Amino acid sequence: MRGTSHQNGRRRWPARIGAALSFVLLAACTPPEAPPGLKVSPAAYSMLPGWDADAFDGVVPALLNSCKAIAKQADDAEIGPKALGGVAADWRQPCAAAKELSGTDTAAVKGFFERWFVPFQAEDVRGNGGLFTGYYEAEIEAAKSPDSLHMYPLYRAPKQAVTFTRAEIEAGALRGQGLEFLWLKDPVDAFFLQIQGSGIVKLAGGGEMRVGYAGNNGQAFVAIGKLMIAEGIIDRKSASMQTIRDWLRANPGKAQAMMNRNPRFIFFREVKENGPVGAMGVTLTAGRSLAVDPAFVPLGLPLWLDTTWPIAHGAIKKGSPLRRLMLAQDVGTAIKGPVRGDFFWGSGEEALNFAGAMKNPGKWYMLLPVTAAARKTLNVVDIVSSLK
Repeated sequence: MRGTSHQNGRRRWPARIGAALSFVLLAACTPPEAPPGLKVSPAAYSMLPGWDADAFDGVVPALLNSCKAIAKQADDAEIGPKALGGVAADWRQPCAAAKELSGTDTAAVKGFFERWFVPFQAEDVRGNGGLFTGYYEAEIEAAKSPDSLHMYPLYRAPKQAVTFTRAEIEAGALRGQGLEFLWLKDPVDAFFLQIQGSGIVKLAGGGEMRVGYAGNNGQAFVAIGKLMIAEGIIDRKSASMQTIRDWLRANPGKAQAMMNRNPRFIFFREVKENGPVGAMGVTLTAGRSLAVDPAFVPLGLPLWLDTTWPIAHGAIKKGSPLRRLMLAQDVGTAIKGPVRGDFFWGSGEEALNFAGAMKNPGKWYMLLPVTAAARKTLNVVDIVSSLK
C-alpha cells in the first residue's frame, strides 16, 4: 500500500491505524446501527475462524468488481441499509489500494484487508443460526428456432409488466408476442434455469450464449422441494436439486403440474459479460460471490464465511470447515434473513453437485471500511493516536 495517511475529506488519520484498529474497535466500539433483526458486534481478525488459512485466491478481482459498482455512486450515497456499509466515499481509498494488489500474494491480500477493513460479527437477534445454500450457473442445450427436439421456449421480458402465473404462461398466455428467443429440449432444464437465474447455452449447430435474469412475472416464489418433502414424494435427508430434477424427469406426466405450483416465472436476456451478472450489476466470481438479503447486508461488502463443505472434495471430507472471504454481490428470491447466504459455485454439473447438496448452518462476519467503522467508535482517533 502507498501513502502515509488515510484521508476521507474531513479528517486525517494516523498512519499506524491498521495494526491496532481491530483491537481498539473491539474494546471501545459502539456497534453500527443495524436493521431490525440484525445484531452487529465488534470483533477482531483473531476471532475469525480460519482467517490465517485462506489463500484469498480470486478475492481481489471480486472486490474490484464491488468497487466498480460503488465507484459509480456519489460520495454521500449510503451503502446498505442504515448506511451499515458506510457511504461510497468510505470505499474510495480501499478500492484504490486494492488496484495495487497482484491478487496472488496471500500475505499482501490478507494485510490489505486488515489495514482497510474492520470485522464485526453479524447475528440474528432472535438467536437463530445462519443458513447457507448454494447456487450455480446452468449449462444447457438450446436452438434459436423450434424444431422436433427443441420445443420449450425461453422468453424475453415483455415490454409491459405481466402477472400471469407460470401455469398461464406455460398454457400460452404470452404466445404470439415474439418473446421467445431460445428453444430448449427439456422443460425441466428451463425450470431450473429460472431457479438459478443465469446459464450458459450451448447452441445447436455450434457456439454458445450466456443468458441472465431480465425480470419476472411478479408472482411469489414457491419452493417445490418443500412441497415434495411435505407430501412424501422425496425424503428430507436426501432432498437436493439433483433429487428434485431426477424426480421431475422420471415423472413427465406429473412434472409440469408440480413445476406450476411455483407460480413465479423468470424472463431472460443475452448477457455479453464473461460470467453471470449479479444484482450489483457485476460479474460473479465462483467460490467468492455470495447472494444475500439486501435488507440486512450491504451489497459489495466483504463477508467472512464460517460454514461447512456440502460434499467431499478431494482430500476434504463432507462437513469439514468451509471458511473463506466472500463478497456480497447478488440477491435471491429465497435468500431472506440476517444471516442467510447463497454460495455461488460456478458453472456446470460439478458446480451443481456442490450447490445442490448445500444447506448448511454457519455464521459470518461483516468487514466494514475502516472509516465507516471508526465513525461508530468512541473517541477512536485519539485512542489510536496514543498507540503510535
